Amino acid sequence: MPEPYDPELGGPAEPKPYAPELGGPAEPKPYAPDELRALDRAHVWHPYGPMPGRQEPLVVESASGVRLRLAEPVEGQRELVDGMSSWWSAVHGYNHPVLNEAARGQLDRMSHVMFGGLTHEPAVRLATRLVEITPEPLQHVFLADSGSVSVEVAVKMCLQYWRSAGRPEKRRLLTWRGGYHGDTWQPMSVCDPDGGMHELWSGALPRQVFADAPPDGFDAEPDPAYVTHLRELIAAHADEVAAVIVEPVVQGAGGMRFHSPAYLRVLREACDELDVLLVFDEIATGFGRTGKLFAAGHAGVSPDVMCVGKALTGGYLTMAATLCTSRVAEGISRGEVPVLAHGPTFMGNPLAAAIASASVDLLLGQDWEGEVARIGAGLRSGLAAASEIPGVVDVRVLGAIGVVQLDHEVDMAAATRAAVREGVWLRPFRDLVYTMPPYVTGDDDVRRICRAVCAAAREG
Repeated sequence: MPEPYDPELGGPAEPKPYAPELGGPAEPKPYAPDELRALDRAHVWHPYGPMPGRQEPLVVESASGVRLRLAEPVEGQRELVDGMSSWWSAVHGYNHPVLNEAARGQLDRMSHVMFGGLTHEPAVRLATRLVEITPEPLQHVFLADSGSVSVEVAVKMCLQYWRSAGRPEKRRLLTWRGGYHGDTWQPMSVCDPDGGMHELWSGALPRQVFADAPPDGFDAEPDPAYVTHLRELIAAHADEVAAVIVEPVVQGAGGMRFHSPAYLRVLREACDELDVLLVFDEIATGFGRTGKLFAAGHAGVSPDVMCVGKALTGGYLTMAATLCTSRVAEGISRGEVPVLAHGPTFMGNPLAAAIASASVDLLLGQDWEGEVARIGAGLRSGLAAASEIPGVVDVRVLGAIGVVQLDHEVDMAAATRAAVREGVWLRPFRDLVYTMPPYVTGDDDVRRICRAVCAAAREG
């Protein structure tokens, strides 16, 4: 066996210290916060950040409940209430005993095994559970690595379905502006092409069909002119469009906009009439965030394909899923290539699947609906004052989502400092200061989050 090579020394590296009682290398010496930040800036690429890094991220040393414990005080605070649920995933908070136990129990059995030619109880149990709780027509589950990958899989399902049906010309996608579906290739192509996060790639991405953004307002009456616009656009492109894909009710990272569920019914009816598949991206909205278990429930309609992720594992591990109807699955199976040509290495990871099942059971075993309603009421009350802040143009709440929209781009550094001084972690973007707290956030902490959102809006 060759010795480990150290390129700086030009020869074999020094062996790592061995800890016989652990059967492996000794635990590394922890970095001091300043050293860790310097190494982070030099080597670690953060989301939507430059390299080397220019901002100093806060160093988190542990997390429990709804609190992040920092390695050292920042703005006088050592602990921060997490107002973001770690990008909307940690709905049960951190270090939850039920999810910890699920992880430990599965680690004792196996952390991973390839999914090609093999199966295991955690994946089967999770898939079965997802079929039980999602809309009735969704019967088949593809377990993916992340939300973006689940959207890639959804697109591939739709394209392959039509190819199998002898209609390969149906290969474009239709969506509405203001959306966000992920950072990999096909998902980028259905994000808003003008001013969106992926505008840089507009000349290289597949050219999709875009409707106008849906009119604002969850409770607003549907706009007849917009309904006509949707129907006419789908009809005009039905011969080339494989699927319509949208985020139901809430457009997330594209702008935190809410729209009437009535437009989902319009899409369902138009897709049925014109022989187009319908995909709902419920990665951000699934598992109760909008007040329904899935946002499609607000409209009482079911898609042909649905993507879920984020809260699926309670924020513990990366995993997502793409569900489809029997029509879609059987259509693919009748084609010249009768398999869905996709298979990630970590597909169906047993550790993630076991935690996901425990997370879903934990959610459904409690009054999640009441907790989301309680948080929503607290956000409405606490964010009402934001409407009086100069520069604020809108304040909106749906389920456990609170949004303050400004008339200018947020100064992220200033807004973050303001929130941290209030003892809260927020991550504003564009012209928005928003929060999606864990469902276990208490009333006092909801009030604190609201104070932090207002402070960030005032100073950002």
